[in-house]
Amino acid sequence: YIGEEVGTKNGPAVDIALDPLEGTTITAKGGANALAVIAMAEAGNFLNAPDVYMDKLSVGPGLPDGVVDLDNDPADNLKNLAKAKKCGISDLLVCILDRPRHAELIAKVRAAGARIMLISDGDVSGVIATAQPASGVDVYMGSGGAPEGVLAAAALRCIGGQMQGRLLFRNDDEKGRARRLGITDLNKKYSMLELAKGNVMFAATGVTDGAMLKGVRRFPGGAVTHSLVMRSKSGTVRFIEAHHRFEGDAR
Repeated sequence: YIGEEVGTKNGPAVDIALDPLEGTTITAKGGANALAVIAMAEAGNFLNAPDVYMDKLSVGPGLPDGVVDLDNDPADNLKNLAKAKKCGISDLLVCILDRPRHAELIAKVRAAGARIMLISDGDVSGVIATAQPASGVDVYMGSGGAPEGVLAAAALRCIGGQMQGRLLFRNDDEKGRARRLGITDLNKKYSMLELAKGNVMFAATGVTDGAMLKGVRRFPGGAVTHSLVMRSKSGTVRFIEAHHRFEGDAR
């Protein structure tokens, strides 16, 4: 739901972006990297993104500004990224959502010589993976949900990296949704700071095991969850292991 107002209206106004289950198909099939995610910023600091697709491009921290760009061909982006990382294009790993609409993108990436990691769902974790050296992912390319793009940008604001996004519309109805949310330039290329600006807080809990977080572990009468909380102002990342009892007071 977009635009819902919650709370008592007595405290400071904030923007909230959330996905209670990022990776529904992953969870149903017992796959990896399903998350519950939420991000928060001062009111007006998140792009009020309509429920449409967004073309996304992201890389991790420590790279020259503008090393990749949505307006470039994938081969040019890979060439520039390989040069910045002082490696060959064949050393790069590109994360792409496994969808029929990405057939042309996948073909171009393969023709350029890069390796590909296809994910079945959960592009928030795919974007975050570019900022995690242990994941091996160098760049995320392709389209996914626009609200998830805001969540991913919020996460990168906290841990570093670069991201661009552009809304994609399949019909006039989707364009109308954007206009009703105040978006006038339908072809605008959004920077990471335009997607999520100011002091941003991001939190996620693992639903299934992944590269970043462990999934929920059940035990008789309770469960163990693994979460992270981070914010852009300090760059602090906190990992929390919580033990939950479903039966009330300990006996």
